[in-house]
This record gives sequence, structure tokens and C-alpha cells, in this order.
Amino acid sequence: MIKINQEYAFSLDNVLFSFALPAEAAEVFESHHTLITGIGKVNAAYELTKAIQIKRPALIVNLGSAGSNFFRKGEVVCCTRFIQRDMDVRGLGYAQYETPLSGVPPLLEYGLTMDGVNVATCGTGDNFEMGHSATAYNVVDMEAYAIALIAMKEQIPFLCLKYISDGADDNAAEDWLVQVHKAAVAYGELLQLRKQ
Repeated sequence: MIKINQEYAFSLDNVLFSFALPAEAAEVFESHHTLITGIGKVNAAYELTKAIQIKRPALIVNLGSAGSNFFRKGEVVCCTRFIQRDMDVRGLGYAQYETPLSGVPPLLEYGLTMDGVNVATCGTGDNFEMGHSATAYNVVDMEAYAIALIAMKEQIPFLCLKYISDGADDNAAEDWLVQVHKAAVAYGELLQLRKQ
């Protein structure tokens, strides 16, 4: 059993743990139902959609590394709000981050919170951000928005935890290479505390 908060607990047998890269899962998650999507929104959407068709999970948990100049390196945060940070159709009169004609607001709000974990807003885009200055989001990644959107549309409970691997700044690439391997250990410890 994995306890998310006072309200929600799920059997580990019916939880899908989603990662972009094998390094983010490492051997910590070998005995669990994991999905390695590859990097980027398209890969994440494609692989998650296939996985849901094969076995519909009771809970989708997206785990991965992310950059932030707001949270400290090594911290795990819980993302419940998502922005597609590279969607920009303002030239046609749409709001920044709004996907035209989708019916989805620029700020997608979907996801469970986890007791004792800071809540964040994740800006997802298909680029490795190294000069973060936007104020609409305080965490950057490359997959979470797509996963959150699919979970919402499929009405599957969703938990998104991000390990802050870098400051989304000039040192981001070097920091990420060092920190990404620590993510699985941090998640294992956090989720172990929540097992019953």
C-alpha cells in the first residue's frame, strides 16, 4: 500500500510509476510497475497512452528530475499545476501557454498532493531550460504536462513528484548529470515512508 495523504491510499499492484529515463528509476523501482517514456512530451504521451490501453492503473505517479531556481537542489516537490511552456500562439490572439481550440486553460490544475511535500507549478517544454526567468511556473521539466493532461482526460488519479536536479540556469546541464542518479533514491525513501 502507498499512502499519498489522509484521503488517498493505493495498492502498489495497481500503481503505474512513469519516468522519462531509466536512470531516474534505477534499481529502486525494479519490482514495481514502471513505464520509461523517453524524453519529451510526444514520447510521454505516446507511451502512457499505450500503457493505459494494456492495463488501466488506479493511480499514475510521474517521477523525474526537474530544474528550479525557486526550490533547492535535492528537494522533492509535488506538482499539481502544469503549463505547456513552449506553447505560444499569441500571434493569433490566444493567451500565452494556451493550446488553441483545446478547451484546456493555460494553467492545467490536476493532481494529488502528498503530505509534507511542497506544492509546485511545473512548466513543461521540449527544451532543456538553462535560463529560467518566467514567473508563471517554478519548476521546469519535459514530460509532466502531457502525462497530467492524459491522466485528467482518462479520469485516473495522478501524483507528480519532481526531484530538483538543477537550478535551470547556466550550470543546469552539469548539475543534472550529477544529480539525476540521486532521484530514484530520494523517491524510494519518500515513498517508503508512505507505505503501509
